Amino acid sequence: MLGVNRTMVSEFVLLGLSETWAIQLFLFVFLLVLYMATVFSNTFIFSAIFRDHRLSDSPMFFLLGHLAFLDLCLSSFAIPRYLLDFVAQHQIISFQGCMAQIFFLHVFVGSEMLLLVAMAIDRYVAISHPLRYASLMSRPHCMALLLASWAGGLLHGTVQLGFIINVPFCGPNQVDSFFCDLPLVIKLACIDTNPLEVMMVTNSGILSLVSFIGLLISYGFILYTIHSRGPSEGTTKAASTCTSHLIVVTMYFGPCLFIYLRPSARFMIDKVLSVFYTCVTPLLNPTIYALKNKEIKATIRSLSARLSGQISTQGHSQH
Repeated sequence: MLGVNRTMVSEFVLLGLSETWAIQLFLFVFLLVLYMATVFSNTFIFSAIFRDHRLSDSPMFFLLGHLAFLDLCLSSFAIPRYLLDFVAQHQIISFQGCMAQIFFLHVFVGSEMLLLVAMAIDRYVAISHPLRYASLMSRPHCMALLLASWAGGLLHGTVQLGFIINVPFCGPNQVDSFFCDLPLVIKLACIDTNPLEVMMVTNSGILSLVSFIGLLISYGFILYTIHSRGPSEGTTKAASTCTSHLIVVTMYFGPCLFIYLRPSARFMIDKVLSVFYTCVTPLLNPTIYALKNKEIKATIRSLSARLSGQISTQGHSQH
């Protein structure tokens, strides 16, 4: 596929997030801390869920564990390279590397969007059809939802890559961000980019919009069901959980909709939004979805105590 590419550009220059040295240094420290916190929290939650059979056998926690894994992937496709490039003062990325970033970004983002829809379906079935929950959300059905999420993300990323990889690039090669993304790279093509922009809106924009509307409808039904049952401790807790989920979903989909539904215009806030949905929301997801759950917190405390005990034992044995 790369062999038939007609490009004369063999590499791109990533301009990063700022031209000011002081701001660059601040952003480097900020993203380093943010990335370390994201890796630690998502790895810990993933490990906590799949080390405890009671949690991994639950459809909600099974899907949540895979959300943590996807957040780990989404935060890792570009940030480590950006941090290393800052240290080395080398902002060059090869054409193949740029295409790989576009592909993996859209695979992970597309898969996560569809997985969030699957998690909303799980919550809807649990609240609206509690007596049929075990049969409707059996392990085979959960695996089908998970595989559909990954298949949809893979198809989405492949389509995006297929449209851009054979486009000729013969002029400017500066990407005004810290990673390659389709709206930015399209602007550098040596052809009329209007058909490509229409493709991007059709593919990325519509996927984001349809998934977001589907999530809003699902949570609308959930909140209506909760409200129709009258006030109680259980319904209040469920409503609070759904509200938290809606906040995270809005923060995740909002930047994607803003960026991909209007490809012809670029604003400075786009850089902020790109940081937000690739760096901030992967850290917020475990906080909102997992750390408010008492079962997860209990498992994390148990795992922490176990790890602390192992470290203490190793320290004593060394002495």
